[in-house]
Amino acid sequence: MRSDAQQNRERVLAAARAEFTAHGAGASLNKIAQRAGVGAGTLYRHFPSAQALLVAIIAEDVAALCATGRDLCGDPDPAEALRTWLRAVAVHATSMRGLVATELLDGAGTALAACHDEISAVGAALLERAGSPDRIDDVLTVVNAVAWASERAPAEQGRLDRLLGLVTRGLRVSRR
Repeated sequence: MRSDAQQNRERVLAAARAEFTAHGAGASLNKIAQRAGVGAGTLYRHFPSAQALLVAIIAEDVAALCATGRDLCGDPDPAEALRTWLRAVAVHATSMRGLVATELLDGAGTALAACHDEISAVGAALLERAGSPDRIDDVLTVVNAVAWASERAPAEQGRLDRLLGLVTRGLRVSRR
C-alpha cells in the first residue's frame, strides 16, 4: 500500500474509533470520512461497509490485547497477570459503546472468530499459568457480562473493578 493510502486508512480508522465510541451504532460513515479529512470514496475504497470498518478496528484492538496477554505470561505473579489481562478484556468489551456485540457485526463470523480464537488462546495460557482449572470460555463469558453491567452504570465509579474483583476472587488459581 502506498504511504499516502496507508495514512488515509489510519486516519479513517482513528476517526471511526472516535465516532463509534461517541455514537455507537448511530455513527455516520459520512461524519467518519469528514473527521478523517477524506472523501467518502476513499473511506469506501478501504472499508466497503460499517461492518468492515468495525471488524478492522476490533482486529487491531484484539491484536494489542493479545500482545499484552503474551507479555503478561512472563509476569512473576501469574494470578495478578491474569487479573490484569481480564481487566483489559473487560475494557475492550466496553469499547465503542458495546458495538462488539451488536447486529452490525452479524455475518462477520470468520474475521471475528479468528479474533475470538486468539483471545481464547492467550487467556487459556494465562489461566493455565495461574494454575486454574477453570475454562477460558466460561471466564470470558463472565468478564463480558461484568463489562456489560459496568457499562450500564457509567456514572458509578469503580464498578468495573469491584465486579472484576468478585470474578477473580472466584477463580481457582494456585497461590505461588
